[in-house]
Amino acid sequence: MSLQGKVAVVTGGARGIGQGIATVLAAKGAAVAVWDLNAEGAEKTAAAIQEAGGRAIAIGGDASDASDVAAAAARTREELGPVAILVNNAGTTAYQPFTDITEEAWDRMIGINLKGPFLVTKELLPDMLAAGWGRIVNISSSSAQTGAPAMAHYVASKGGVIGLTRALAVEYIGKGITVNHVPPGFIDTPLVRQGPVDVDAVAATMPMKRAGTPEDVAHAVAYLASEEAGYVTGQTLSTNGGRYLA
Repeated sequence: MSLQGKVAVVTGGARGIGQGIATVLAAKGAAVAVWDLNAEGAEKTAAAIQEAGGRAIAIGGDASDASDVAAAAARTREELGPVAILVNNAGTTAYQPFTDITEEAWDRMIGINLKGPFLVTKELLPDMLAAGWGRIVNISSSSAQTGAPAMAHYVASKGGVIGLTRALAVEYIGKGITVNHVPPGFIDTPLVRQGPVDVDAVAATMPMKRAGTPEDVAHAVAYLASEEAGYVTGQTLSTNGGRYLA
């Protein structure tokens, strides 16, 4: 399953799941543009890929800001070429009872988690249409499949990502472009460890008795980004260790 000759963009690639995805795609031959608001973290991811013999660049910017997205896309095309693979991974989370969620908090969550994928996809889709080949993989969340307390704005934003995935899949069927989503389950990342949960205790309650890793998600993404997944579109590839069966 080679991605040789393909250019991939991974948003939110500075750490956690995004870092894992960027690393695995590069190991399979893709030239990877690591986009992240945390420019220093993106540089570290790109440097690690380069040290391992892969090809990568780092670009700092806000994936929910249209001007930043346009600038990042222009630099990616200039340095690596037209984009064939897009992984919309950049996102944020928060834990708040529904009655405590402010309008500002709601708008921020939707802006980052749903508007961001809209803007990035709109910017890069023309590359795929011109080539007659493309792979879009959106990172959603198992919480949008099951619901989750004190996360209504997060769950709503990721539910929107699932809806966007299905709409785009149907719209671009027959164009050589597939659009799928991966809803991670309980994955041990720096973002999760910043939340109000005991990671080890929760991991022990999982069917596989462990938390997932960024690499678990990354290999699912790599399949969907491959030539071998050319007949798979509009689908959910749940990566949750059996937490939710669909």
